[in-house]
Amino acid sequence: MSAVNTKASSGGEEEALEMRSKTLGESSCSGEIQRGQAIFVAYLIATLELTFLFMQMGVMPYLAKSLGLDSVGFGYLQTTFGVLQLVGGPIFGRFADQFGTRAALILSCASGSAFFLLMSISTSIPLLFLSRLPAVFMHGLPGAQKLITDLTTPSQRADALGKLGLCFGIGIIIGSALGGVLSTTFGIFVPMYVGLVGNLINTMIAMIWIPLQAKPKSDHRVTEHRNLFSFREILCLMKFPGVMEIFIVKVFAELPIGLFLIMFSIISMDFFGLEAVESGYLMSYFGVLQMIVQGLVVGKLTNRCSEGTLLRLSVFVFAVVGLGMALMRTVWHYCIIAVPLVFAFSMLGTITNSILTKAVPSSNTGTMLGICASVQPLTRTVGPTIGGVLYKQFGVSSFGYLQLIVNVGLFVYLLKSKIPLGEMKSQ
Repeated sequence: MSAVNTKASSGGEEEALEMRSKTLGESSCSGEIQRGQAIFVAYLIATLELTFLFMQMGVMPYLAKSLGLDSVGFGYLQTTFGVLQLVGGPIFGRFADQFGTRAALILSCASGSAFFLLMSISTSIPLLFLSRLPAVFMHGLPGAQKLITDLTTPSQRADALGKLGLCFGIGIIIGSALGGVLSTTFGIFVPMYVGLVGNLINTMIAMIWIPLQAKPKSDHRVTEHRNLFSFREILCLMKFPGVMEIFIVKVFAELPIGLFLIMFSIISMDFFGLEAVESGYLMSYFGVLQMIVQGLVVGKLTNRCSEGTLLRLSVFVFAVVGLGMALMRTVWHYCIIAVPLVFAFSMLGTITNSILTKAVPSSNTGTMLGICASVQPLTRTVGPTIGGVLYKQFGVSSFGYLQLIVNVGLFVYLLKSKIPLGEMKSQ
């Protein structure tokens, strides 16, 4: 009986997608073409926004130091950014649900322009902190995820969401390299000017190429009278079957490796003995791995295996990576471990996002994606304190043991739990 209900629900979403396609053109064929163009534009906007974001991340420590901000103050600056993203993620997703993906992407790109504008005139520490404020609505990646979720069927969703990781890899490689070259050659504020102009272009792309209706009008009628800032209504999504369980798995599986990555700049210097240039090469290596895994591996696996199987596989691989991290001694060990690490990280993010957007009504997928996007800002907010204590008291191996223990526990939980992964469809 449940299989029949699942099939019926999936069929309903297929019909809804056909209706969405027809809103994008005069015919079904035309609508399908424009739907593909809209998804491509979502990838483009996400790639550009991530490139500009990583570009400024490489320059920010030097800008902060030139203004007289010490390491403690820089930590506060990073925490401010993390808190604003943490709070803004669910609100941004709710905005996308109520006003449409096009409006949400325009808001994100315009906020990015304001972000880089304020950075470009940051001649004092207060102005530098003020430049973090627009980050509350800078969520290009969740915005792109929302558009893709609206314009794909449940069977296509995981593959399409997985390809966004390719955008992430391109952003890391180009952004990190471009920020260093521009700041060294032309001055520390030039990357900010490039980011400002780039986000203005992104805003125009979103205005011109993203369709006015990327989801059924009925969804807008459902949400138009709701309070945008109602965290009570946002948290109500956790009451849908399986949502809380999957979200907990997502948070705890990513937390240990998140703590390690936050401390990686210090670990690369103290433990691996790398210079700044070598750390840059290592980041580029991660970007290439991300592109390969997301572009060639994740999509094929999501088409061949069930989401429940891939969720358990990613958690199991995370546990194996934890054991490897506990035993690693050189940067070459870490380069080997990075392969399954990137696979598990990419697969877990893609699969959990896909499962969670299917578990809630289509009128709330943006809010759900916003909640998912808040996981990394949460880690960046609490991570420096927890990661610093672990590293100082127990060393690098403590991150590996923590990851091993947590993910073994999650793997056992997923094996024994009765989460209806195969039946989690939009209501």
